[in-house]
Parts: sequence; C-alpha cells; structure tokens
Amino acid sequence: MSPEQRAPTIAVVIPCYAVSRHIAGVLNSIGPEVQRIYVIDDGCPEESGRLVKESVSDPRVRVLTHPRNLGVGAAVVTGYRQALTDGADIIVKIDGDGQMDPKLLLRLVNPLVTGLADYAKGNRFFGLESMRAMPTLRKLGNLALSLFSKGSSGYWQIFDPTNGYTAIHAAVLKALPLDKLEPRYFFESDLLFRLNLLGAVVGDVPMTAHYGTESSGLRIGRAVPEFLFKHLRNMTKRLVYVYFLNDFSIASIELLLGAVCLLFGTVFGSWAWLRSFRAGVTASAGTVMLAALPVLLGVQLLLAFLAFDVGRKETVPFHRRVSYWPVDRIDPAGNG
Repeated sequence: MSPEQRAPTIAVVIPCYAVSRHIAGVLNSIGPEVQRIYVIDDGCPEESGRLVKESVSDPRVRVLTHPRNLGVGAAVVTGYRQALTDGADIIVKIDGDGQMDPKLLLRLVNPLVTGLADYAKGNRFFGLESMRAMPTLRKLGNLALSLFSKGSSGYWQIFDPTNGYTAIHAAVLKALPLDKLEPRYFFESDLLFRLNLLGAVVGDVPMTAHYGTESSGLRIGRAVPEFLFKHLRNMTKRLVYVYFLNDFSIASIELLLGAVCLLFGTVFGSWAWLRSFRAGVTASAGTVMLAALPVLLGVQLLLAFLAFDVGRKETVPFHRRVSYWPVDRIDPAGNG
C-alpha cells in the first residue's frame, strides 16, 4: 500500500482453546494501531469466549464461537473470513496463550505496509539468547520441522515454520483456497505451501517468545511423523505444479532425469547385488558401472536442481502484482 493511500486497517485473529488464564492479558496488550480483534472460541472447554464477553469491554473485540473443537487452523480461517468480510487490509494472527508479545505487532506488519512482503512470520531462532529461552524439546522439534518445511514450501530462506505469530495481506488471503487449508497444527506449514504456489513473498521477522505456565497441545513425538508425511505430500504437489504444470525449464529436466537415473541405478544395483550374492559370484565391472554411473549422474542432476530450487525466489509481492490483474483472472492456486 503506497504512502499516498489511507492507512491500512489492521485486524487481529486470536484462536482460543484452554487459554482462559492468559486471554485477557493478551487482549489488554494489543495497541491502538489495531482496529478489529476477533477472538475465536474453538470449542474451548474453559469457555474462553464467554469469559471475554463478560470481562473485556474493548469495543474492537468480537467473539466468534465454534460449537465443537475444529482445530487451530480452522479457528484462524474463521477469523480470516470475518476480517475479510469486514474489510481488513492486514490480518495478524496471535495465539491466546501469552507467548507472543503484541508489542511486536508493528514490526510484524511493517514488511506488508511498506510493500516488501505478502506474509510475515516470527522467527524465534534469530539470536542465541532467543534460542536459550526455548525449551530443548521444542528447539529440536522445530529444527526438524523447519528442514521439512523448507522442502515442502519452497521457502528455503525462512525458519521456524511452526511459529504462529503471522501477518498476511488481504489481497493474498482472498486468492488462497481457505477451505483446503489444514485445520489443525499443520496449518502454518500448509499455508506456506499454498503461498509458494501463488508466488507470494514471505519474510521472517526476528522475535522473542515467552514460555511460562502455558502448555502446548502440539506433541513433538507424534507431530514429527505426521508432519513428515504431510510435508512429503506437499513437496510432491509443489514440484509437479511449479516445474511441470505451471512451467517447464532446464530445472524440470534435471529433476526428471535425476530421479529416473537415481531410481534405475538403485533398483538395478540392488537386483544385481542380490543376484550375485545368491549365486556366490562377484559382479562384473560392467555390471557395477552400469549401476553406479546412473546413481552418480542422478545425484549430480538432483543437486543441480536443488541449487536452482533454493535460488528460486519471487521478489515482487503478490499483492502488488495482483493490483494489475483483472479480478476474474486471479488463480486461487493449489486446487489439488
């Protein structure tokens, strides 16, 4: 949004589940730069929504209620939809457990207001002191999930993908298939995948998190296998869409030939080794070369493709590009 235009309307979405001890403090910490606040009671057993209605008099606050728990992603989408309906320009998502400092909100939305990014997210790994404050188990889990997320989303430059302190531009949000986003804890990672299909620019914003008496519903031991499967699924979708359906380049050839060569060399080599082992004879030099060369060539091609994929980065934000397009030509991206 250019300086000549009106100041953007900023809305905050707060999904709530078992956060009754913290939600009032979070709401009281949100500054006057925010025009609308949506509290989504996601079937909270502590009735956080009722608590907010009874104890918070801020006219900016509106409580939306899910009769049953649908997941943090579904709660955020409910808030997103209402914010879009009410005409918000930038929508910030803050958790209700007090881990995210509302005072950092302006820092988070600044890349969007200045036209540098479509989506900004907090990064708790920007400095040594921030990492020391994070519990060890969360630290290890986030490191693993960050690596998975880079491959599935294509945003190799970002870190801390499970960080829920985010800001998104309304123009980008309108182009996303909100009904297809993951409804639970994989929401942030799935959203990054969808943003990449749009060619949106994502920025990491350094931040600190507060760890107190709140408890996370995310269990790393169970989340890592589940998230790994979903990341592999999204990575496959992204590669097919970006390198074969939406475009075809030298990188597409490197990916295709690299995968074929590596697969052939691995399968043929395994078969030849098993046959030699059963027969009790040594495989010939020709057989070894016929297995090894495709593997080596496949690895080299895939490394070349990886270098291309890591360097592939959109520089002009989607919300700036889309202003030049007819509305009926916006592709919602990621229909699969």
